[in-house]
Amino acid sequence: MRYLPDADPEVNEAINRELQRQRNSLELIASENFASPAVLEAAGTVLTNKYAEGYPNHRYYGGCRHVDAVEETARNRACSLFGAEHANVQPHSGAQANTAAYYAVLDPGDTVLGMDLSHGGHLTHGSPVNISGRLFRFIPYGVHRETETIDYSQVEELAVREKPRLIVTGATAYPRRIDFAAFARIAARVGALLMVDMAHIAGLVATGLHDSPIPHAQIVTSTTHKTLRGPRGGLILCRLNLAKAVDKAVFPGVQGGPLMHIIAAKAVAFGEALTPAFRLYQEQVLKNSRILAESLQAEGFRLVSGGTDNHLILVDLAPRGLSGQAAETALEEIGITVNKNSIPFDSQKPTVTSGIRLGTPAVTTRGMREDEMRQIARIITAALTGGKQELCRRRVADLCRAFPLYQDPSASAAM
Repeated sequence: MRYLPDADPEVNEAINRELQRQRNSLELIASENFASPAVLEAAGTVLTNKYAEGYPNHRYYGGCRHVDAVEETARNRACSLFGAEHANVQPHSGAQANTAAYYAVLDPGDTVLGMDLSHGGHLTHGSPVNISGRLFRFIPYGVHRETETIDYSQVEELAVREKPRLIVTGATAYPRRIDFAAFARIAARVGALLMVDMAHIAGLVATGLHDSPIPHAQIVTSTTHKTLRGPRGGLILCRLNLAKAVDKAVFPGVQGGPLMHIIAAKAVAFGEALTPAFRLYQEQVLKNSRILAESLQAEGFRLVSGGTDNHLILVDLAPRGLSGQAAETALEEIGITVNKNSIPFDSQKPTVTSGIRLGTPAVTTRGMREDEMRQIARIITAALTGGKQELCRRRVADLCRAFPLYQDPSASAAM
């Protein structure tokens, strides 16, 4: 920071405190990650100064030839990364991407099937407090009570009965693989379009470690952070026959000027994701998630659905007499960041919850592997049941020192 300390000491101090928090804490929030220094640099460039409403070669402002090149690079890399026919890289977030996707193919009042928020779906999949639930008639589906996995027979029954125009799948707190082919078959049976929100698993999909939704869905949305490890932002992939509708839905439908500095950062992140090193990283994310899950089970914790197939774990704390809210607070006090999360058929209200959601992308970015996951499971157990807060705090600090974050520019090679 060359100018900010003098120009605005208050904001500069808050940024420095957050940097220290990230360096000295274990980040286990499943939706968070650490972007590379190259991505951070791209996000902090003079491209933030440029208005570029419209699309490459069709802008409403002059002087866009250089940002056009950046956006074309981002779009081409996104299509190459996922094998998609068309990409729109302008959405400011995953929620914006989902809203634009709905706007592209639905009319207000249309019927849509979406995963219940309390069963692992996202707010934008039809929650009544979200614009998706206000504008469209969302019918929720969920998981089977015994297996805690998606009840595909329920999805099909609802689809046949309700005749939706669109079926949405994808999740924010679902630790198992999603069968996109099964959803495609159900959608085809009732003449519905299929939309997949792959925000959480995009990095796994990009590297072939999770089945791709691209062959099965007409529209696929995602964030560009989480497992994809880029800047905070959104992405829409679609079939060519929907390209014009999707682009019009993003601009001028739900957004104005794109954030060209963030699109540049997305391009850099997509480029990183196309490298062999990124697949090795994603393989380690999965190994770490599996070992962390098994280690927590060995410590006596009950996991929703009995384990994980991806980067996240949902822990049911009710058998231990704990709430998610209490666990989140206790873990933050020792330097482990998680989020309280509802579990299927939760008896607690959403502000309290019976569970916590854990994920391995961020600690894997720091270079942690299987042994560290076993240590983290023991630390979590001690912090939540053993009352050894000071010892836990020291162990967290030791791990953070052993696997430093953003210490020098050469860190980008390991990220």
